[in-house]
Amino acid sequence: MIHSLTLSDVLAEHARSRPQVTAAVDGEVRLTYPELDERVSRLADALAGRGVTAGERVLWVGQNSHAVLELLLACSRLGAIFCPANWRQSAQELQFIVDDLTPRVVFCSPDSAAEASWIADYAGFVASGSVRDFPSVDDTSPTLALYTAAFDGHPHAALLSSAALVAHSASLLVVRQMEPGFTFLNSGPLFHVGTMMFCLATLQIGGTNVFMPGFDAEELCRLVDAEKVTQAFLFGQMIDAVVAANGGGKYDLSSLRFVAHSPEWDAMITVDDSPWCRSTMGGYGQTEVGGMLTFLGLAPGGAGFAGRPSPLVQVRILGPDGGEVPAGEVGEICARGKSLFSGYFARPDLNAAKCAHGWHHTGDLGRREPDGTLTFIGPKLRMIKSGAENIYPAEVERALKSHPAVTDAAVIGVPDDRWHQSVKAIVVTSSEVSPETLIAHVQSQIASYKKPRDIVFVPEIPKKGYTPDYDTLDTTHGGGNYPGT
Repeated sequence: MIHSLTLSDVLAEHARSRPQVTAAVDGEVRLTYPELDERVSRLADALAGRGVTAGERVLWVGQNSHAVLELLLACSRLGAIFCPANWRQSAQELQFIVDDLTPRVVFCSPDSAAEASWIADYAGFVASGSVRDFPSVDDTSPTLALYTAAFDGHPHAALLSSAALVAHSASLLVVRQMEPGFTFLNSGPLFHVGTMMFCLATLQIGGTNVFMPGFDAEELCRLVDAEKVTQAFLFGQMIDAVVAANGGGKYDLSSLRFVAHSPEWDAMITVDDSPWCRSTMGGYGQTEVGGMLTFLGLAPGGAGFAGRPSPLVQVRILGPDGGEVPAGEVGEICARGKSLFSGYFARPDLNAAKCAHGWHHTGDLGRREPDGTLTFIGPKLRMIKSGAENIYPAEVERALKSHPAVTDAAVIGVPDDRWHQSVKAIVVTSSEVSPETLIAHVQSQIASYKKPRDIVFVPEIPKKGYTPDYDTLDTTHGGGNYPGT
């Protein structure tokens, strides 16, 4: 297997070539690459002792931790599949994932009150394994599973191989101009591809990954100062919170090389001039392509605001018949190449549909501009963007319809000054029920951020065939601000 390069292989090479570089920092835990490599070997052996073999799944339910990176690398070493789940989901949603993925081992990190005990237990589990040689693993076999948003009512686990993740990392680190010494603060959730892709690109370049359980503005400032962080997972509201927490220049944030945002922010950091940051971190991506499919940083001054494709993929705009549409016409964004996923776990019919005509069909609409750049138009299935979260109406509608008083429901996104969009539900009922009751019911079924902020009761929902007429609902009930518009 002389052409294979797994994530585990990347780690093993760094252990030899970067013996003094710090690979991971998490609270009191500080690991060099050789120390991380040894822990990953012990962890892989301990997992094997629990029956984790090639193709088996390991599930993580908890906030950010160095354990997430260790478990992913250990699964890569075994040929197994690691899945970090969205811990913010409801118990019902998490039960669906357990039933769907059927993991061999589940790791659950507790709240802060029991953190010390859990850390000791996890350390003991790692120490119980032995350092040994492992059989070679094909780098095209899946090693990471990330559940996508529930675009058709249920989420699906997108499977990414080491080969795909290494290829994506190579593209990202070029556009971001990552160099040795790059330090990434994992301040966003590692179940989200936006954080995971930078964590793995940092690993790829032999940099340092710093972990914090969840976003806290004051703690982020402290870590940037203490660890000389180069980049963190941040967006608008998070940046504003950091500016407020660092009033008076309490912490030195000058090591942070990031995109410009506001005069106060720009004065605290070093505004970065890499193609990634100059383009305000733009492009088009999704979990199924490993993160980013196109980069705006590869198309300075281009007409299309999604930029140009990664150098390791091909992108076509295809019509319903699978043929490429001319420049200027809208079609489905389709792709193939080194960084694409291996399909969804246990979804043969969906995989066949997604790979029709030999291309991955993203489910999103786009347009090729005359200069060759790409413009993202919007999802074929409507999506709501609230803060940094993608919310699919089908999932919220399904939760609403599970209430006995609801006979029909449709969900739209309405403009929101703070969150870009918020969720509004249009509901038909068979008996009297309050908006507060329905909102609480939805919150019990799915993550809280997906619940409607507003509910309107109507006699019937306009339809196009069997589906809601969302355009009419938007016009009638104030919908708008959808991604790509």
